[in-house]
Amino acid sequence: MTSSHLDLPIDETSRARLAEQGLDLRVVDTSDAAEHTAWSDAVNRGFLGPAAPAEQTEARRAHVQHDRLVGVYDPTAAVPAEPVATTHCWPAELTLPGARTVTSWAISGVTVSQTHRRRGIARALIEAELRTAVSLGLPIAMLTVSESTIYARFGFSPAALARNLTVSTRRVRWTGPEPTGRVHHVTPEQLRDQGHPIVERVRATLPGDVGYAATSNFWLRQIGLGIGDDNAKNLRLVRYDDIAGTPQGFAVYQLVEDEADFSNHTLKLHTLVAATTDAYAGLWRFVLEMDLVATVTAHLRPVDEPLRWMIDDFRAVHVDEVDHLWVRVLDVATSLRSRTYAAPGRVVLRVDDPLGLAAGTFALDVDAAGQATVAVTDDAPDATVTVNALGSLLLGGVSARTLTAAGSVSGDAERLDEMFRSPVEPFLSTWF
Repeated sequence: MTSSHLDLPIDETSRARLAEQGLDLRVVDTSDAAEHTAWSDAVNRGFLGPAAPAEQTEARRAHVQHDRLVGVYDPTAAVPAEPVATTHCWPAELTLPGARTVTSWAISGVTVSQTHRRRGIARALIEAELRTAVSLGLPIAMLTVSESTIYARFGFSPAALARNLTVSTRRVRWTGPEPTGRVHHVTPEQLRDQGHPIVERVRATLPGDVGYAATSNFWLRQIGLGIGDDNAKNLRLVRYDDIAGTPQGFAVYQLVEDEADFSNHTLKLHTLVAATTDAYAGLWRFVLEMDLVATVTAHLRPVDEPLRWMIDDFRAVHVDEVDHLWVRVLDVATSLRSRTYAAPGRVVLRVDDPLGLAAGTFALDVDAAGQATVAVTDDAPDATVTVNALGSLLLGGVSARTLTAAGSVSGDAERLDEMFRSPVEPFLSTWF
């Protein structure tokens, strides 16, 4: 991906729509420190966060120089330099089934000021980003959401779920494999270089995971090197090396004391990444058997987490499931060609899209190796799907039978499930 996403003009359709209300939609000039600060303050306010110190905001500016920041400005507001709505977007690599990747449009930082709600600003912003992605030739838009009731109207749908775990460690005994390697306590500086290659190795195998650079704030904040992270001092980091001494995984956690009983600490597991089953067993056993800990909580874990099959009390693990990655298909042919399939065959799909960005009828032909060719066709459809349903099907984690029951798929659900299912459950390992 080139820097074309930085050079592309603002979407004219949404700009004109907001101009009718006296509002100005424009790309933020990140080379202008004051303009970036005003935009950043608006984002913090939109997510109910405190204003960041000036030096932190300035330091974070270096991390968004290659991103596209957009603001909506109201010249009649008391502080006209501060936007009343924002988005933050960039091209990112999304892993699809078959360990293949496709460059997609990551949408983040979506806020609308409480003073400007119910004026169609969010619609103008999101539709502008979808048309921007189309202009860039990107086949998919994606986001994680703070509210799950907003984005379906724009064609997004959950495509990768996640689970939050709470483990009563005093109820469990380890029954899983005996790890053969070794756990080391490490510093954030050590893990900065050693950990990111492990992240990339794992990401390449996980449909739904999204790439980020070793210099990005997404990575640095995981290991306690994020800018202005007050919680960083509480983080502890361990690395797992295999029997040959090669790093194969790591974990980041913090300990929270129970003031009434020092032996009842809670271990909050923020990150656990393992490139091998041995590393997975070694890190989880280390976490579960820690002295003075009664409870382990783990946020944002895979739906197919093996942990409960590695301890003697299945019910000692409480599970809450949440939606996480939402996907919006923009280019049907490119999206379908970019993954591999579980079974050969042919299916003709009609895609309904109220926004008109992905509507049409497409013939999907899959060969014995799982490779696909896709073409627009006039043939009668074997199945009809909403664009929302297509986004969920694309990563292989939601069945067509389920979506048929929900009313977003009709036709040959059995054939769709045979072809679209993924042997690896989709998972996104971070927020963006």
